[in-house]
Amino acid sequence: MKVHFIGAGPGAPDLITLRGRDLIAQSAVCLYAGSLVPSELLAYCPREARIIDTAPMTLDEIEAEFIRAFENNQDVARLHSGDVSIWSAMGEQIRRLRARGIEFDVTPGVPSFAAAAAALQVELTLPEVAQSLVLTRTPGRASAMPEREKLSTFASSGATLAIHLSIHMLDKLIGDLIPHYGEDCAVAIVFRASWPDEQILRGTLSTIGALALASPMERTALILVGPALAQDMAAGQDFAESALYSVGYRRQFRGGTRDGSAQ
Repeated sequence: MKVHFIGAGPGAPDLITLRGRDLIAQSAVCLYAGSLVPSELLAYCPREARIIDTAPMTLDEIEAEFIRAFENNQDVARLHSGDVSIWSAMGEQIRRLRARGIEFDVTPGVPSFAAAAAALQVELTLPEVAQSLVLTRTPGRASAMPEREKLSTFASSGATLAIHLSIHMLDKLIGDLIPHYGEDCAVAIVFRASWPDEQILRGTLSTIGALALASPMERTALILVGPALAQDMAAGQDFAESALYSVGYRRQFRGGTRDGSAQ
């Protein structure tokens, strides 16, 4: 018996990995976060599978389902939205499984920020513009933010920011970010990336507030901020080309010299 933690992807049912799909198909029990995981993925469950929506459940109740499956020698597919490595509440479930000696494994999934970038058709790390991506959020009832993880600290680096679960604090975010990025810095808000009702807003720190007010979105909207998101850059202007594919760049599979000349 084993519990399989599976990243179910950002929303589109065909964005789950093949491994994740196959683990669902072989598990007699499926626990899924019904508020965020598409119901279409449940079609991969065995016909007689026990399928449980964990959205209204407590951690104790989820643990009880793990124990029940363990006692019946049944594998469990535990589906979380996006990728399970961030904001999935997997950590406390794993801690309880370890305490009980119940085996588990982890299968990654497509994270929401990647789905949002795909929807925007942008690269979040452009040469000489941004080479770092910060995944962060604002404090919420479920999780407080450590004091050292202030948004202003991340913003001071000028990196691309992917701000989760924070659309309800957009006005405050704008005020916190303008001193570091400037009013003309590009912003995109992507609501339910890859879902049929996906919505996208693009603007700047000075305009995005009014745009969002005209098109209200829920907490599942992702806010992306940084110069790499600028429309003119997305069109192929105003950033350097990576040296990776330049004629003189020497790497294992192509000749060249360290000074950039052809070999």
